[in-house]
Amino acid sequence: MQMIEVTANSVEAAIDKGLAELNARPGEVVVEVLEEPNTGLFGFGAREARVRLVLIGTREKEESPADDYRERELRAPRTQLPRAQPPRDEPPITGLPDDELDEDALVGRQVLQDLLERMEVDARIAVQRADDDDDGDDPHWILNVSGDRVNRLIGRRGETLSSLQHIVRLICSRRLERRANIIVDAGGYKSGRSKRLRGLANRMAQQAVQQGRTITLEPMHPNERRIIHLTLRGRNDVMTQSVGEGRGRKVTIVPR
Repeated sequence: MQMIEVTANSVEAAIDKGLAELNARPGEVVVEVLEEPNTGLFGFGAREARVRLVLIGTREKEESPADDYRERELRAPRTQLPRAQPPRDEPPITGLPDDELDEDALVGRQVLQDLLERMEVDARIAVQRADDDDDGDDPHWILNVSGDRVNRLIGRRGETLSSLQHIVRLICSRRLERRANIIVDAGGYKSGRSKRLRGLANRMAQQAVQQGRTITLEPMHPNERRIIHLTLRGRNDVMTQSVGEGRGRKVTIVPR
């Protein structure tokens, strides 16, 4: 039994392409749609349609399946195997009720929900209040996204998540006509990263004191550098400084 996978800009085009490669008619194959096409949003999530064709019959005569595909499809409709659905038994994330949310939180949740729908990401959003020292001096709201395949929203070292947060903040700030204090998280990635950075800061500070030398950390995003600074600002045995430029900017921990 011959089987191939084909991609194209639409499901129908992928099927036509696969039929041509197999030299088969629609009634001679079983078609499984693996991925629907998606144009994406802001260049994120764009993908072609991907189908799998399994040849189950033999040809009795030569003909071009692409030429009269539409007409023959009416007489011999394709059979689609059901697509596997990911498990949905994960516990729902908890957030604050609407009556405890201010305008920033409500607008931010709606903006993020609209973006996720355009990106065809099936997810839930729980709104939580951030600790004051996590990401700024003003109260911030965390929009924590959960659901199937939310890891695609994170990207390498959280870069995709940072871009998504930037877009949400821009749209919210325009609607509110002021700066929107919004943090976008996915699957608790940022909260977990924040805890690890605090632990790293304290360990490296202890090492700097014990060895009597300056410790230089790896380059970090501005919000991650800020976590390091805030974690160590109450200590009287070390001080922190940011050095470098652009993406290479990093934190140094200097013993006093």
